[in-house]
Amino acid sequence: MRRLLPITLFLFTNLLLLILLSCSGPESRNPKETVIRLFGAMERNEKAAILNLVDIPALMEITGEDYALNSDNPRTFHNPEDILNDLTGDGLTKTRWFSMQRIIGRVEIAGDTAFVEVSFIDKGNDIQYYNKFGLHKKDNNWKIYNFRTLSQ
Repeated sequence: MRRLLPITLFLFTNLLLLILLSCSGPESRNPKETVIRLFGAMERNEKAAILNLVDIPALMEITGEDYALNSDNPRTFHNPEDILNDLTGDGLTKTRWFSMQRIIGRVEIAGDTAFVEVSFIDKGNDIQYYNKFGLHKKDNNWKIYNFRTLSQ
């Protein structure tokens, strides 16, 4: 019986730790985790999850540039559903981003703003699209407000 006590205590401690970690909400996410979760939500076509990771109103304000790589004509999004459809299913951005290798790199944090390096590698055409996703803290969560393509 005394031998079971240390094992039971060990299991209980680990279970308690797992519960505490799972209860720590999205506010514990860092900017890089937010970007990783976005790609996962896009892959699973989870629009509700994307809404928690992306600042849709901020994306709708961007004009004159398009975050779908290799796009000649910048698109204008008129409502949140347009952006969600673009990032899921057969949306242009999802299709282009997922046709390439994605590499998530360095993170720069300055107060409530962060930038996460994301490179898209088009191996067929030997092109790298280097980006920095812009994130800001909104209600204690990191949200992506820009998918700005910096260079090719």
